[in-house]
Amino acid sequence: MKIITIILLGLITGIFYCWSVSVTRGLALLPDKAYILAFQKLNQAIQNPLFFICFFGPLILLPVCVWRNFSIWLLLATLSYYIGVMGVTIVGNIPLNNMLEAFSVQGAGTEELRQMRAQFEGRWNTLNHIRTLCSLGSFVLTLIAMR
Repeated sequence: MKIITIILLGLITGIFYCWSVSVTRGLALLPDKAYILAFQKLNQAIQNPLFFICFFGPLILLPVCVWRNFSIWLLLATLSYYIGVMGVTIVGNIPLNNMLEAFSVQGAGTEELRQMRAQFEGRWNTLNHIRTLCSLGSFVLTLIAMR
């Protein structure tokens, strides 16, 4: 059980890390309209079964690991994932994604595009960095619990 949990935590940490160090940096180089369109497509594409297994797997498996083999490390890993990954995603990233998805670039002027990007980009990136660090923390704490 812990091995599967660690694998899923490693995968989701890698996803968030890749977004933090490459995807969002590449998108940052785009003009506003292209940035918004690309991010809308990426948000749609990431909603797939493979991502959901990695994202929701630890949500289910971490509490099971705590229940089966209680340790403070597993409890801390669970809290880090629930608060820093799930909580931040639900309260922060998803509302921002929904806001961006509802925005139509068709007919939007230069200033509207700039404003939408300004409302979205910095906040979303900061929240993703938090998710990256918290998922990494959960991964490391679960590894510590393996010893």
